[in-house]
Amino acid sequence: MKKFTRNDIRNIAIIAHVDHGKTTLVDALLKQSNVFRSNEKVEERVMDSNEIEKERGITILSKNTAVTHTGIKINIVDTPGHADFGGEVERVLKMVDSVLLVVDAFEGAMPQTKFVLKKALELSLRPIVVINKIDKPNARPEEVLDEIFDLFIELGATDEQLDFPVVYCSAKEGIAKREIDENSENMDALFDVIIKNVKAPEGYLDKPFQMLVTTIDSNDYVGKIGIGKIERGIIKRNEPLALIRKDGKIDKVKVSNLYVYNGLKREEVEEAKLGDIVAVAGIPDINIGETLANINDPEALPFVDIDEPTLSMYFMVNDSPFAGKEGDYVTSRHIRDRLMKELETNVSLKVEETDSPDCFKVSGRGELHLSILIETMRREGYEFQVSKPSVIYKEENGKKLEPIEHLTIDVPEEFMGPVIEKLGPRKAEMVNMTSAVNGYTRIEFKVPSRGLIGFRNEFMTDTKGNGIMNHVLDGYELYKGDIPGRSRGSLVAFEKGTAVAYGLFNAQERGSLFIEPALEVYEGMVVGECSRAEDIEVNVCKKKHLSNTRSSSADEALKLVPVRKMTLEQCIEFISEDELLEITPKSVRMRKKILDSDIRRKMAYRKEK
Repeated sequence: MKKFTRNDIRNIAIIAHVDHGKTTLVDALLKQSNVFRSNEKVEERVMDSNEIEKERGITILSKNTAVTHTGIKINIVDTPGHADFGGEVERVLKMVDSVLLVVDAFEGAMPQTKFVLKKALELSLRPIVVINKIDKPNARPEEVLDEIFDLFIELGATDEQLDFPVVYCSAKEGIAKREIDENSENMDALFDVIIKNVKAPEGYLDKPFQMLVTTIDSNDYVGKIGIGKIERGIIKRNEPLALIRKDGKIDKVKVSNLYVYNGLKREEVEEAKLGDIVAVAGIPDINIGETLANINDPEALPFVDIDEPTLSMYFMVNDSPFAGKEGDYVTSRHIRDRLMKELETNVSLKVEETDSPDCFKVSGRGELHLSILIETMRREGYEFQVSKPSVIYKEENGKKLEPIEHLTIDVPEEFMGPVIEKLGPRKAEMVNMTSAVNGYTRIEFKVPSRGLIGFRNEFMTDTKGNGIMNHVLDGYELYKGDIPGRSRGSLVAFEKGTAVAYGLFNAQERGSLFIEPALEVYEGMVVGECSRAEDIEVNVCKKKHLSNTRSSSADEALKLVPVRKMTLEQCIEFISEDELLEITPKSVRMRKKILDSDIRRKMAYRKEK
């Protein structure tokens, strides 16, 4: 049997560190391919379709699109740039024949650049390097190219992989060029490099059909949709196929709808063949990692191993005094069904049942990975509680191992001292320090994952918002010893009621508040951070006693210090072991696990004894 080459098609993924311009680059390629009408208003970062992606300016889910240039179809997969969504990147690389490695012309190679490039090189893909944002006033493309070359060598690239083509781009301006001093008005240089350097899909057209499901999508009309690249043969709509499960079990299935990508749309087709990236509908229980194959000759394809989760949290039914007031889905059955549904598409996630039917252990790749899930569920109308995140340890030869992160910090020189000082007790070990570029120094550390829980908050305060931190899992090492917890206690509400200015005015002397007047509170709810290391109860509902006597100063307006507005991530980082986070569609509240102050005191007393 002779191998067949699909010269009319190229399959690529775009990989990069977060915020280096992947999604904007896809926008530029789509615009030049006349995907949009000339009078059509096009949103920026059109590929970030999910609400949270748009708000945060990050890609969470990998997306498929396709453009056509000089009669050749280029299937493009836009992948997340954040380490927490590495599971998405790892499996979509199985669908493509090359990657565009996008690197910021100022920031250079960052931790996530290293992570995604390592995965691509391991799969023997030959990357194309795109140095983006060359229009930045402080861009340093030549130095960045040297950094990338060093990174390829460090990651053990082959001679063929080291001979990578380079394209200089400004995705924002919609220009690409092969040499930095060339003139360019469009993205042609990048299109040409893709067509010339990306291997056309090769394989057997006359052998039995085979396709690995690498992504799952869903649609209100056709239900679950499996997406993957055809490795072999031809698929036709409505033909019977075999679905090979991960455990080897084989089910007989039928594809009712078959789609290929064209621009941002899915186009329905009657058949597709080797090399096409297709979406199939009509199989209600199709899952990632399963193989669709010929019914008479079912043969499974290997699936990439996804890195293990490093962090876990407990998701439980809300039992606060305000339970059920703000959410639509509040029972353990609702929460369980939603978490199980998430497992279908979120391959890096792990959900385990616990001894209690109202509590589930959810493990993920990092705080951001878990907080995005919490935020998504909250917006869908779910109400629940979560515990403080804890790292997942491993046991090897009777020794305890813990996950270690490679942390890269870019910080103005004047803030270096406080940052290094704060990382010391967190068991961080400095591994590299490079001289300042435009006043910023880059410091690299190896630090236990648990040492980073709650660090981002302190870091942003210490650097007055000027620092940039990125981290990626480096591996597992021997347990590094105890790390001190939060240095300050909580201000805890003394009774149920409505917070009033007078009560808050008296409470603010004890620390910084998180709540404003007129907010409903309950006993045991955390309303602020104490200025000391202990928890203090405050009565934020206390009203001023009215009397007949008046004094000139007593009636002056009470001056309240502006409250600290806490985001979901900041709340997750803030809570301590004896606290929970109450999540509802309308509110995020921090609270003590034990709400009753007398019981809390008794428990603390017993613990001390």
